[in-house]
Amino acid sequence: GRSKTGSAVQGRSDDELSIQERAAQYVSRKPLFEFDFLVLPDDIRETLLSAIDLVRVEQKVFEEWNLRKIEPFPRTALNFYGPPGTGKTLAAHALASYINRPILAASYAHVESKFLGDGPKNIEALFYAAQRDNAVLFIDEADSLLSKRLINVTQGSELAVNSMRSQLLVSLEQFHGVVIFSTNLIENYDRAFETRMRHVHFPMPDECSRRRIWELHLPTELPGSSTMDLNQLASLDDICGRDIKNAVIDAALRAARSGKGMVEQDDLLKAVERLKQSRPRAES
Repeated sequence: GRSKTGSAVQGRSDDELSIQERAAQYVSRKPLFEFDFLVLPDDIRETLLSAIDLVRVEQKVFEEWNLRKIEPFPRTALNFYGPPGTGKTLAAHALASYINRPILAASYAHVESKFLGDGPKNIEALFYAAQRDNAVLFIDEADSLLSKRLINVTQGSELAVNSMRSQLLVSLEQFHGVVIFSTNLIENYDRAFETRMRHVHFPMPDECSRRRIWELHLPTELPGSSTMDLNQLASLDDICGRDIKNAVIDAALRAARSGKGMVEQDDLLKAVERLKQSRPRAES
């Protein structure tokens, strides 16, 4: 983010930027997915909906019933955790769409900095930007931020991560709105974060979920989509939603390039096979 903020206000270093100026690099957008596009087990869908319903009843509970007296900063903080490609980013967009708010998405890489002291300022600016836009804040790849703070810090990089975690706690406490973190697998959550958010597990899809995902990823406009055997496709295991999306795109591109004009069942089966073979050996 240094080049962006540095160019935003000419002739001044990042250290001199105000939080408003630093926040200018973070821009919210309309969510990319509707809630209906989200395929998850019913219990997880219900967990998400009940968590996000705080937004709907917030005015009554915290203003009319004056619970702001005991919680000045009501917020919904969620941590989506699970293997890559299981719908965590899609779910963040879907929830923002559900409550009719823009989404401000950033990853750990967007806020960390090789310049000592910039990371915490970027986190502060990120939360400021989300508040400014009344946006759902989505922080992807947040494993490093939510894991336990390091003790007996020796290196500058470790010190920087610790200071970012401390700022994240402060920003989270003062944030008024919805913040969603996405993590793959954290062995050691920082207890301070663990108690401040609701954790939602995103599993690899079962056969029933895979069938629905295939169905949603085969538009009626795609030539050949109506002839697909969804049950056979759903029986292909060890694949996630992202794999299914990529397989459909791969098969469609190959069909278009070859001039065939349609996608057949075998094209999708071969696309899945190619995808599995391309994985690093450690995963297979």
